[in-house]
Amino acid sequence: MTTLTILTTPQDGVPDRLRDLGDLEDVEVRVAASADELGDALPGTDVLLLWDFFSTALAGQFHRADDLAWVHVAAAGVDSLLFDELIDSDVVVTNARGVFDRPIAEFVLGFLLLHAKSLAAVLADQRRQAWNRQSTSDLSGTRALVVGTGAIGREIAHVLRALDVEVVGAGSHARGGDPDFGTIIDSGELAAHVSGFDWIIDIAPLTERTERLFDASVFTAMDPHAFFVNVGRGATVDTAALVDALAAGSIAGAALDVVDVEPLPADHPLWECENVVISPHMSGDTHGWRQRLEDQFLELFALHRQGTPFPHTVDKKAGFVR
Repeated sequence: MTTLTILTTPQDGVPDRLRDLGDLEDVEVRVAASADELGDALPGTDVLLLWDFFSTALAGQFHRADDLAWVHVAAAGVDSLLFDELIDSDVVVTNARGVFDRPIAEFVLGFLLLHAKSLAAVLADQRRQAWNRQSTSDLSGTRALVVGTGAIGREIAHVLRALDVEVVGAGSHARGGDPDFGTIIDSGELAAHVSGFDWIIDIAPLTERTERLFDASVFTAMDPHAFFVNVGRGATVDTAALVDALAAGSIAGAALDVVDVEPLPADHPLWECENVVISPHMSGDTHGWRQRLEDQFLELFALHRQGTPFPHTVDKKAGFVR
């Protein structure tokens, strides 16, 4: 018997295809919509699906997880999930690796085109009925530093290279000969390397090593024409330092799909910064994304029941899939 517990929210509920797993002869499905309900459901649970992928409820209820063997997070980032007891346990963790790669890469391309082609100014002129022709910039021949060399970062590299953008990666350690990036620099040494890039793209996972990775020293070292994009995690950026850099004109602008905190408060200074585009953490949410998450979990669940190894698992100590 496999006992699957699905943690959701009262608003989201559970998709029918996931709930219907309980129709299988040897599968029991339990649904929890709060931390307390999760605690009551955990005894005897061997598989936990965090459909509520930002939930931190497991940390407070983990002592009740007497049979838990596998946790799947319906998201790319796992920073909301990981805590010491889980990290030190034998519980396997998987995430939504692969589901959001192309949508986020295309969203990044949209941000870059928005800036290079002055589309924000064009739309502002249109609203004022102003006819202001201007020259714009090419992406071809520019240089991008992609900070975060996982699956999404690599897809960003593929998309940008198709437009003749030179791409370099930054990851947990420096190395050469990478098939997607060629050169990968140590992300812990960003301040020494960000000069010379037109685009700085943050898709780093949130870990102890990457928290506030983009600080004042990094923004100061960027070229004045550099444009910063964050589609990773808001807390990888020292937001006050970013606001200062934008105000001082030490960088050309920023596009932020993630911020710290979310939702961004109405009185936050980022709203008033010029040359900033803010989207509400939606870069991966193309039509059908929830169905793709369902498809992925159903495939992994079938592998689990067969005893077949998963194609990827999260390195819990590192905080991401290697």
